[in-house]
Amino acid sequence: MQIDMLCKLPRIFASLAMLFAASGAAAALPQAVDDKALPSLAPMLERITPAVVNIATEGRIQLKQNPLFNDPFFRRFFNMPDQPLQRKTQSLGSGVIVDAARGLVLTNNHVVKNAIEITVTLRDGRQFQAEKIGTDPETDVALIKIAADNLVALPSSDSDKLRVGDFVVAIGNPFGLGQTVTSGIVSALSRSGLGIEGYEDFIQTDASINPGNSGGALVNLRGELVGINTAIFSRTGGNIGIGFAIPINLALQITDQLLNKGTVERGFVGIRVQDLNPDLAEAFGITQKSGAVINSILPDSPAGQAGLQAGDIIIAINRKPVKQASDVRNHIGLLQVNDAVEFDLLRGGGKLKLTAYVAANSAAAANPPPEAIGQAVNPRLKGVTLSEIDRTHRLYGEVRGVVIVDMQPDTAAWDAGLRPGDVITAVNRRDVRDLRDFLTAVDNPQGALLLRVLRGNLAAFLVLK
Repeated sequence: MQIDMLCKLPRIFASLAMLFAASGAAAALPQAVDDKALPSLAPMLERITPAVVNIATEGRIQLKQNPLFNDPFFRRFFNMPDQPLQRKTQSLGSGVIVDAARGLVLTNNHVVKNAIEITVTLRDGRQFQAEKIGTDPETDVALIKIAADNLVALPSSDSDKLRVGDFVVAIGNPFGLGQTVTSGIVSALSRSGLGIEGYEDFIQTDASINPGNSGGALVNLRGELVGINTAIFSRTGGNIGIGFAIPINLALQITDQLLNKGTVERGFVGIRVQDLNPDLAEAFGITQKSGAVINSILPDSPAGQAGLQAGDIIIAINRKPVKQASDVRNHIGLLQVNDAVEFDLLRGGGKLKLTAYVAANSAAAANPPPEAIGQAVNPRLKGVTLSEIDRTHRLYGEVRGVVIVDMQPDTAAWDAGLRPGDVITAVNRRDVRDLRDFLTAVDNPQGALLLRVLRGNLAAFLVLK
């Protein structure tokens, strides 16, 4: 709405009141007041809603049964009827036509999951059976295809340019009612850590999204696709003003891989990270409030070859800020093999940039060998019994450090998170090779101890105050 329209709102409302008084409440609203057209989303929606479709699926899921039910003697003895091995499923959702010439429809994985029959209904009432091109459960993106003429595709916008406060419109098929339009604003960006999907970078909106809206379109006021509606936060199952959409940039990136390969190939750079908390920031002597601390590096990994080190603090990846450890996983996990990854780091109080290249995810990456962790000891480790890594230890010859063989509960070390079996490989960012190195490193009763610790296949920094 333009400024001059805002200034004339009192006159508009007065005119409307006179019209209602003269002709009754049932009279149609005027299309213009004072020769000014009333603001409306109708022209934009009339142009784009044919690109949003309704999706209905039928599928089968395997039922879990007690193994005894598979024994014919057991069933006959107890006079039990044959148990069904599968259950029929049905679901309703939405989709967006993103390529009219090829009939490509973008939707959510959970809409077409387990589907053996997918029916797509267009705005004009035509129905088509769809073919599943590929799905990616980690991002909840799916691509299907229909053979139809005279389709309308929805143009896309750059979702990276969205701002909190931008107006958006959600289009979908809530509760199977048919195509429905709701409006709102972008409430937040880059929502992650919700536990909804494996990789999360959601647009949050207060535009009403309900069951059945999944896979539908989130568009800006120009009628451009900015997101795919995916989930809601609700205690009742209905909308409470907190909905989430997958940014269209991410969805199209996944779509390209599904179209070309039928699956999504994710690479790795070989780092493990944890959140930067106030204790770690103090131990590192920095004022940085957010970021992710690298606690281990895979040997011979892209990160190691690029020069990244345990103890580096990641503050940005490819110029996108990193606020917490989950941001690192999202940024890197959504890249393709051979893509460049530019890290903005803090190291030793200074800033530096390093670039690694995403490598193919190998068995070694999926099941990395045990890695070192850092940690510190002194009177703060009262009740902790330490030993060197001897030939009987599974990590002998692989890592250097000391191992906690026993410790007492209800001690400072226990409260800090140390446990028997932990391997301490560094104290105050100084590697320790054996028990002598360790005792030398912790021979200072003053100041906090920053420890790098290995537990199983996981590594982390711990602070003892």
